[in-house]
Amino acid sequence: QAQLVESGGGLVTPGGSLTLSCATSELSLVYYAVGWFRQAPGKERERVSCISAAGGYTNVIDSLKGRFTISRDNEKNTVWLQMNNLMPEDSAIYYCAAERRTVSCSGGLSQYTVWGQGTQVTVSS
Repeated sequence: QAQLVESGGGLVTPGGSLTLSCATSELSLVYYAVGWFRQAPGKERERVSCISAAGGYTNVIDSLKGRFTISRDNEKNTVWLQMNNLMPEDSAIYYCAAERRTVSCSGGLSQYTVWGQGTQVTVSS
């Protein structure tokens, strides 16, 4: 089964930045919208952001607007999540996932059929 690979997580102090990457060699992301999700201990997995297949549509949840930015390069088959001014409450495992659709991107987890294993982000002083 095709899988995505996340990278770029780690430990960062509050106010710092990280850029997460999501890549795959197993499928062509040009046919897929891609979403970033996160799950903190004891909490449900939530969608953070998503981007349409061609990159023309992006969405970031309201609470993260202005701090998180999603982008992609289909020639590199990679999607990024730029995270700035990180806060302790941003600590979670971050996952990327792909949804086969060419227009827009979905908010619901169930629409995404290809997932990565996740990368840990810890924001702490």
